[in-house]
Amino acid sequence: MRLSNLDIIVVIAYAIGIFSLAQWVSREKAGHQKDTSDYFLASKNLPWWAIGASLIAANISAEQIVGMSGSGYAIGLAIASYEWMAALTLLIVGKFFLPIFLKNHIYTMPQFLERRYGKVLPVIMAIFWLALYVFVNLTSIIWLGSIAVNKVAGIDQSVALVILGAFALLYQIRGGLKAVALTDIVQVTLLVLGGLIVAFLTLTKIGGGDLFNGFHQLVTTAPDHFHMILQKGDPHYIDLPGLSVLVGGMWIANIAYWGFNQYIIQRALAAKNLDEAQRGVIFAAFLKLLMPVIIVLPGIAAVVLAPGLTKPDEAYPMMMQMLPRGLLGLVFAALVAAIIASTASKINSIATIFTLDLYAKFRGEKTKAEDDTGESVGEEKHLVLVGRITAIVAIIIAILLAKPLVGSSEQAFQFIQEFSGFFTPGITVIFLLGLFWKRATEAGAIVAAVTSVLLSTVMKYTLPSGALSQGVNDYLTPFINRMGIVFLVSLALAVVVSLATRPRPGVDTIDTANVRYKTSTGFNAGALGVILILIALYATWW
Repeated sequence: MRLSNLDIIVVIAYAIGIFSLAQWVSREKAGHQKDTSDYFLASKNLPWWAIGASLIAANISAEQIVGMSGSGYAIGLAIASYEWMAALTLLIVGKFFLPIFLKNHIYTMPQFLERRYGKVLPVIMAIFWLALYVFVNLTSIIWLGSIAVNKVAGIDQSVALVILGAFALLYQIRGGLKAVALTDIVQVTLLVLGGLIVAFLTLTKIGGGDLFNGFHQLVTTAPDHFHMILQKGDPHYIDLPGLSVLVGGMWIANIAYWGFNQYIIQRALAAKNLDEAQRGVIFAAFLKLLMPVIIVLPGIAAVVLAPGLTKPDEAYPMMMQMLPRGLLGLVFAALVAAIIASTASKINSIATIFTLDLYAKFRGEKTKAEDDTGESVGEEKHLVLVGRITAIVAIIIAILLAKPLVGSSEQAFQFIQEFSGFFTPGITVIFLLGLFWKRATEAGAIVAAVTSVLLSTVMKYTLPSGALSQGVNDYLTPFINRMGIVFLVSLALAVVVSLATRPRPGVDTIDTANVRYKTSTGFNAGALGVILILIALYATWW
């Protein structure tokens, strides 16, 4: 299907508008030179609505819209657990993690590791995060985005890869995080509006013009796609193994992603203050509750409207093709908005980690982003330039490697989750012990990181099928269950090694004694609302 002239006008108007808005919010006062605090942390002045919107815009991209919709087509509503459990995770992040990070003026996750453990671990983790963001996340976003652009607009996929990557780069390269975060409210509004339109039109088509009848018909026609908790014997149990989505390994993935993932947590670290950050987190949690309607439901509708797709990831683009002229352009612009916003966020975080945690540290410089109470002693202009060059290199690598790395995957969303799951148990152990157990040492943390990768690899690829009982093998086959086991083993080893080694004096400069965990009435009311909605959702679709 090709975009009509009206659709093209709508898309071009969006592109010009959002690019202009990004440049406008990136402007500085006369005589002020953009420094590292401005470029990487939006001058530490983000309001709650920008934080909440930017959290969702960074998270929801092609890997969610196209990838999760594809998983909805293949698996069903159960894939929504990634979204709904994330809402609960955000409450934990706001209540327990952000108070420590903001109290200690943390600006990157490797910086926290250096101040808590020492100088070796943060370098290891910075290199890991750079590799993950460039070779897994960034490649996945632009590859899945290029699929959508190809299917809807008819643009050659290789050309679409270059267009998406270049636009995201140009969109944020001048303003950094401020350009990304302050325009994300527009991106999220367009994303939610476009997703609701697709969901509405697919359901009304199934129901012969009646929205509620369409939903009823969908549930009746595809009842196997409306179970939140999959049972053993389900062909997709390996992806979402029963109660593990509520009490098992999915918690490990969510805590690592929402609590300790640089390109996500960076928005909250740039807040005006703790209360503003927590309000933003609550806003994001409510938006996460809405996401399955926008993302998963159209994929399930495609089971009825477009059966027999070659790949599940084609579901969302196929559903877009039923939109009328003009409206197709709007929804297509919403999809592009999500791709651009998330790609720009990844690019900015890659630049942040490389510049502040590797390059500046190698040069022995203390930056304005790090020392927000005094004068910068680093070469601020030079470091911002390094960040921009890093962004350019990262997107070029992602464009070149997107097809070889992601193109052969059947369900790209599941590919991302499983690959990341090799590392997330160790990351979760390192940060949880670093935040809440003062006796944890760098040696213990390094052991946790190494154990996570090695044990995950052994359990997936090299464990002899006859070495364990059939019941144990069946339990360990789903990667979510493996993450849970790897987390417990890594945690135990980290504790043992920490107790067997002495912390180096003067290394731990993280203040946890004077942290305020008490939250406002508004946060508590919002958190209760999220919890009650989740209980109702799981009780209904168990």
